[in-house]
Amino acid sequence: MSYLFNNPDKVMPFFWEHLSLTFSALLIALCIALPLGFLIAKYKRLQAPVTSVLGIIYTIPSMALYAALIPYTGLGVTTATIGLVAYAQMILVRNVVAAIKGIDPMMIEAAKGMGMSKAQIIFKIEVPLAVPVIIAGIRVATVSIISIGTVAAWIGAGGLGRLIFQGLNHDHTGKIIAGTVTIAILAIGADLLFRVLEKILSPRTN
Repeated sequence: MSYLFNNPDKVMPFFWEHLSLTFSALLIALCIALPLGFLIAKYKRLQAPVTSVLGIIYTIPSMALYAALIPYTGLGVTTATIGLVAYAQMILVRNVVAAIKGIDPMMIEAAKGMGMSKAQIIFKIEVPLAVPVIIAGIRVATVSIISIGTVAAWIGAGGLGRLIFQGLNHDHTGKIIAGTVTIAILAIGADLLFRVLEKILSPRTN
């Protein structure tokens, strides 16, 4: 721990790299998973093939996936981001589908009876009710991205994993501990942040 407290100027650049990689990958993953999840929830025949493909991707070891991508996208942040986005899809899409399917059909029928259009039902009924479950999926996906992102240092994408690899290469226990502890703090902080959002956005019952 002494390395972490005595060298914050050396640790923080790795921290910001890791944070940037995490949330850029998460943002891209959401742009794909949200519409895909809504589509699968509406067209049930798509659910089995899409989730099967995403499940296969999720089971591939991170180093193996990165190694497969390197010949096409090279070393660095691009390859790391593609890998992290791919891993996040299974978690995010599954939660989006669960969120939409968990909505009481009677509420949808009532909205139709009130004369709401499909767009109004989606944005005024389905989305608000689905948000808490979707946020739960985002929380899990974020923590997963933070942990898997550690391996991204292996392909030159930076982040806190680079601090750990430096420690391993130079037999520097202080760097290994500093990197591990900082990753844990980042993951716990992200988890707590999204838990708070879940509570704020969850429907309140009186």
